[in-house]
Amino acid sequence: MERMTATDSDYEVIVVGAGHAGCEAALAAARLGCRTLVLTLNRERIGHTPCNCSIGGPAKGQVVREIDALGGEMARVADATTTHRRMLNTSKGPAVQALRVQVDKALYSRTLRATLESQPGLTVACDRVTDLLADAGRVTGVRCASGAIYSARAVIVTTGTFLRGKIHVGERSYAAGRAGEPPALELSDSLRALGLELVRFKTGTTARIDKRSVDFSQTIPQPSDPEAPPFSYLSSTEPRPDLLPCWLTHTTERTAAIIRGNLQRSALYGGRIEGIGPRYCPSIEDKFVKFPDKEQHQVFLEQEGWDTNELYVQGLSTSLPEEVQLEFLRSIPGLAEVRVLRYGYAVEYDALSPQQLKPTLETKQVRGLFTAGQVNGTSGYEEAAAQGLIAGINAALQVREQPPFTLDRAEAYIGVMIDDLVTKGVDEPYRLLTSRAEHRLLLRQDNADLRLTPKGRAVGLVTDERWERFQAKRRAVEAELARLDAVMVRPTPGIQEALRALGTAELTKPVALAEVLRRPEIQHVHLRHLDAQTPVLPPDVVAQVEVMVKYAGYIERQQAQVAQYRRLEGRAIPEGFAYERLTALSHEGREKLRRVRPTSVGQAARIPGLTPADIAVLLVALEQHRRAAEPVP
Repeated sequence: MERMTATDSDYEVIVVGAGHAGCEAALAAARLGCRTLVLTLNRERIGHTPCNCSIGGPAKGQVVREIDALGGEMARVADATTTHRRMLNTSKGPAVQALRVQVDKALYSRTLRATLESQPGLTVACDRVTDLLADAGRVTGVRCASGAIYSARAVIVTTGTFLRGKIHVGERSYAAGRAGEPPALELSDSLRALGLELVRFKTGTTARIDKRSVDFSQTIPQPSDPEAPPFSYLSSTEPRPDLLPCWLTHTTERTAAIIRGNLQRSALYGGRIEGIGPRYCPSIEDKFVKFPDKEQHQVFLEQEGWDTNELYVQGLSTSLPEEVQLEFLRSIPGLAEVRVLRYGYAVEYDALSPQQLKPTLETKQVRGLFTAGQVNGTSGYEEAAAQGLIAGINAALQVREQPPFTLDRAEAYIGVMIDDLVTKGVDEPYRLLTSRAEHRLLLRQDNADLRLTPKGRAVGLVTDERWERFQAKRRAVEAELARLDAVMVRPTPGIQEALRALGTAELTKPVALAEVLRRPEIQHVHLRHLDAQTPVLPPDVVAQVEVMVKYAGYIERQQAQVAQYRRLEGRAIPEGFAYERLTALSHEGREKLRRVRPTSVGQAARIPGLTPADIAVLLVALEQHRRAAEPVP
């Protein structure tokens, strides 16, 4: 363990934990000029990916790009360690298309650790935090198991599944934050002592198997897409022909029979787990119980790295006993002789009820105490990293006595997630989905930089290199959009012949090139057959132009909805507003408002259980409050 002298115990920001949330929080705070300390149990597990080896996917891929656009780290590390890459939902509209990659788990962790250890102003130390220290409602530092005390003006708790963590494998249970690592037992009590409410959640993982024991002739290869773009706007867009495949197989009737016959031996169905699990990432036991008519479930065999024979069996999360896991694995095509390297397990842990948080991710009870990641009731690496970034930014801004930084629902999936958490709360581990974003056509992965890079620049996280690249792209997009609107094509014989060759209808009158590009069968590259001056543009510029032209009507409609949304968001509610005086509201309505303490009428309207009539009463009360506060002439 690294020990520090007394003169090295004073920091501006302390981050507890070095998972995805902790790494982003620490890097953001240090890059914004704060003397930052990260406390972790094990240096070798910095940036660890303990569950699957995948990053991205629907909604999550958009979040990774948003993190990158703001100046965060996850996208660049994922690109540097990618083993498999595919674009998902390419047959659907741009709102739901998303990149998903698999990474080399060991290399990902080493790369992120090296990034932290080379960051000026950032110190990484190994110790277990046992107590959060506070005075007069403000955090002052932490106490560790070693006896060391570190002071800070802001503390960010990113403990993942470690708060009173408990692992379950069948009838066997033991205290652990995750496999092979001890839990954080004392910190839950410290959080409660500060007035914070905790809930009990559960998540799980699947077995890892030996690649050499798989009969791949009974599986379906899933090759990487060498043309798929990277996550980061700074990474090379050159095709990656060296990427690895994964393989698809499926459960069988025998799999179902084995699992159903052993349900009571499962920790979940045997009543040994009190925590609530994620609805959108169910265990294989859950799948067979809740979807009894589904004949089979897909199973993906994913490679965990370039230099390992370990395969992740995606789709088979379980808490069944080890011997049952081996039996049902061998009932799956390709796995009849499989050797298991590590068995799956469930882990339950303490989490905060997130309605206790402000949109900055600072706790309402304790000034300067921030939380991020799975401890806030979420699931997923991407959600954790995004929260860590926002918490790190806000901790640094608070230390610097600068205004806070928030994102709203119309600006980013990160804004959707945080608003969902602090406004609606959670009764199960939260997972971000595209369906949660009402303005998702505006929150595409292709335009995350256009939406958020100026905000990251204003905060201070966007480097000169990133800013110059961003400005060049923005200028190119704007110039091409203007050109497409200005250049007219006429129904000459040559143009009509070119259109017929492209498989599209002839012109009946002169139209702008933009009008031709709106046709579903026409791509930007096809315009060169109609206009020799059409430039050859970078792929990301072309993608942006095509979406903005083809979906212009839908985009304008969503922008009008956003304007209406912003009008309600603009009706601010004063901090400390006395909801108990709103006697026209029901007792339940007053309680909900007191608990969430919304910052705007728009946020209040999204609180579950509040009716339009409640909001009308609130609007009247706010107007009366405003008039009472006006100076008498």
